[in-house]
Amino acid sequence: MMKFTWKKARKFISNIITAVLFINLIVMAILVISSKASGGEPQAFGYQLKTVLSGSMEPTFLTGSVIAVTPLEGDEKKNLKEGDVITFVDSKERLITHRVIGIKTSGEHVMYETKGDNNDAADLDPVLSDNVQAIYSGFTIPYVGYFIDFAQSKEGSAILLIGPGLLLLAYAAFSIYQGLKELDPKKKGTDTEEKTA
Repeated sequence: MMKFTWKKARKFISNIITAVLFINLIVMAILVISSKASGGEPQAFGYQLKTVLSGSMEPTFLTGSVIAVTPLEGDEKKNLKEGDVITFVDSKERLITHRVIGIKTSGEHVMYETKGDNNDAADLDPVLSDNVQAIYSGFTIPYVGYFIDFAQSKEGSAILLIGPGLLLLAYAAFSIYQGLKELDPKKKGTDTEEKTA
C-alpha cells in the first residue's frame, strides 16, 4: 500500500515539475519575442512592461520593479490630470516615469509639471503632451525588472530560451529512464517464474 502511495505521489510531483518547466519555457519565449517585436519593450494584454531603473518614484515602486503602463495616443495625451503617473521622453531622449503635479495650457499645447515621488523638487523641464508615451496602470511586480533587463540582452535571450528547453528535455530523458528502470524488475520477476515452472 505504501509503495503504491509513493508511486502516486512521485507521479504527481513529476507532472508538476514538467508543467512548471513547460510554462517557464512558454513565458520566456513570449517575453523575449514580444520584447524583440516591439523594439525592446515587452508587451502583454495591451500593456507595455517597463523596468524601473532609479529610485525616484519610491515608495510607489522600487528600483528593479516592472510596471505596466497603458500607451497613449492623440488627445489622450492632453487629458491627463494631477496625480497621474506618466511615462514620457525627456530632452535627453530618456524614458522617465514621474507623477503629474501641475498642468499648464497654452492655446492647443498642454504642458505637464512632473516630479518623482522620492525627489525633493519638481523636474526642471515641463513635459509637452506630445512627449507623453503612456500612463501607469497601477500594476507593479517588484524586482522582476532585473530579470527582464537580462532577458533583453543577447546572452539573456539565448540562455532563457535554450535553458528551460534543455531542462525540459533532460527531465523527459530522466522520466523515460525511470520508467524503463521500473519495467526491468517486472521483467526479471517474469523470467524467474518461467524458470521455476
